[in-house]
Formats: sequence, C-alpha cells, structure tokens
Amino acid sequence: MLASATTNIAIALGTSGVGVAILVVLRSRSKRTRVSASPVVETVVDKSPVVVPEVVVPEVTVAPSVREKAGRTRSLFASAFQSIRGRSIDAATWDELEETLLLADIGIGLATRLLDPLRDAVKDGSLRSPDEVIAALRDGMTAQLATSDRSLHLDAVGSPNVWLFVGVNGVGKTTTIGKIATAQAAQGTTVLMAAGDTFRAAAAEQLQVWAERSGAAFVRGAEGGDPASVIFDGIQSAAAKGIQLVLGDTAGRLQNKSNLMEELKKVRRVADKAEGVVNEVLLVIDATTGQNGLAQAREFAAATDVTGIVLTKLDGSAKGGIVFAIETELGIPVKLVGLGETAVDLIAFDPSEFVSALFE
Repeated sequence: MLASATTNIAIALGTSGVGVAILVVLRSRSKRTRVSASPVVETVVDKSPVVVPEVVVPEVTVAPSVREKAGRTRSLFASAFQSIRGRSIDAATWDELEETLLLADIGIGLATRLLDPLRDAVKDGSLRSPDEVIAALRDGMTAQLATSDRSLHLDAVGSPNVWLFVGVNGVGKTTTIGKIATAQAAQGTTVLMAAGDTFRAAAAEQLQVWAERSGAAFVRGAEGGDPASVIFDGIQSAAAKGIQLVLGDTAGRLQNKSNLMEELKKVRRVADKAEGVVNEVLLVIDATTGQNGLAQAREFAAATDVTGIVLTKLDGSAKGGIVFAIETELGIPVKLVGLGETAVDLIAFDPSEFVSALFE
C-alpha cells in the first residue's frame, strides 16, 4: 500500500538520522549472471492480474554517505582552506576561493554572488579571520540549496503514478530506473517498467534484467518503434493491473538534437493522455560532465518540464558544484544522487549533508 504522498529512494531515515537502505533480494528465473538477448516483440497490453513475486528475507545494507563518496570535490575545498588559513585575508585569499568554486563547476555567476558579501563583511570588520570567512561561505552555500522541494511524488489515487526519465545516452539513465524500481519494490510499491528507448536495443534488454531482479512488470516494443506508444501502453497496462508506479525510459539520442527533443515532447503529450498521472519527469545527469550537464538541463527542461535531477557518478567527480549551478540558475531541485554501482548507491539528496561534506 502507498504509505504517503511522497517517498524517499533507497534510504529510510530513523530517529538517529542514520541512512539505512533496504534491498529486497528477489528470486530470479535464472541463476546465470549473463542474460541473452530476448526477441523483439510488439507491445501487448496484458490485463491479467498482477503477479506479486515471492520475496526472500531482505538483506539490510548500510547506504553510502555523500561525505565518504564525494572525496574529489571535497579535496578541492580542503586544499584551498588549508592554504588560506594561518595568514591574513588578502587578494590572494579571494582568488583562491574563487578558483576553487570555479574548479568545482559552481559557475562564475554564483561564485561572485557567494564571495561579494564576504568581501564586504571583511571590509566592515564583520569577518576578521580566514576561519570566519570559510564558515560564512559554508552558510551561504547551504542557503542556496535550502528551499527546494526534493520529494518524489506518488500523488495519484486510483490511477498509476508515472515517472518519466530523460537524459542523453551514457549518463546511467537505465541503471537509475532499475535502482529506483528495486527501492520502491522494497517499500511495497508495485512497479511497471516501460522500455521507451526503442532506438537502442541494449536499453530494453538491460531494463528487462532489472525488472526481473526487482519483480517489476515490464513492457517493451519493437526495436525502432514509436517510444510514445510504448509509454502509453505501459501506463494502460499498469492501470488495468492496479500497479501503482510506472517508470518510463526514453531515448537519449536520435539523428540530431532537434529530433530528440521533439520525440520527448511527443512522449510527454501521449503520456498525459493515458490513464495515469505524470507527476515526475526526472533528468539524469552525469556529474563528471560539469557545466555540460547544466547545458543539458536547460534543453531537456524546455522540452519536457523537468521536475527534478538525478545526479549520477558523484563519487567519481570533482565537479560536484554543478548541484548549485543547476538549482540556482534553473530552479530545478536535485532529488537523487548516485554514489556507486550497486542498487543501494542511489540515495536521496540531502543539501546540508552535501555542503558539510565539502567543508569537513
């Protein structure tokens, strides 16, 4: 049963504030780790009752923390702070802080907005030491991320909730869908995956493996077929079976950028006509791309009304400052971050924890 109108992915916070991820291990139909390609078939809406898979005793695993995984971005800040501590505040102090913010891909506009008030505070005597400047910078960065709604919405009653996933190829979009399906199934939500990236056969195969592992229902179409039709059929199938959540994959590359954006607009229009509610459009971005990720966010947001960002590969990037650039320039909240390859490594984004990780 759906517990509330919002839900968190992969972690449940106890009273101690410690994140604990619960991974449900589902019985696979095959013990082989390598899955052979399934034949391409036309989508068929199956109105038979949903089959709930047998669940083995859950394996409890502690989810990783941002602090332990965002070491590359943190090392940038640590190096700068070590350099400016123990000396007077001068022009070199500001140069070093600005360079650090830019290397982290926070962006020149926000870097200026963060540092200018600190310069003024030093001039009027409000800030007297490098440690006070560092503390004030931390407060300023935390404030930039304080007001966003980061909940993932499961608001629909009596019809499927629909979460569409967009993003260029290679960012981890399909894997993200699989991890979310695993987490939602662990929380008791019934899930259907719709393989709307019909232009890349491997995407459907990969999604089908995740569906089998998580116990989710699965809908796919003919290779090269109409992605919007697959999403529509997936939503209709979920409505017929009483499934609560549809996770829709979409294409990440067509012949050119214009074609891709038009295809995504069509997917959104058609999804809105089905018997469900599209309450999340999640853009998946690779954190290692930095400012290129910001450019992607602008284009996808214009085409599909993006409601949130999933930032993958944060553990391998020194450009974690892209979180600030996306939220302040586009007003789109980062809702989830990927910190590794396993199913529990996708966690809800906590801005206070993230900023603390950079300064401690």
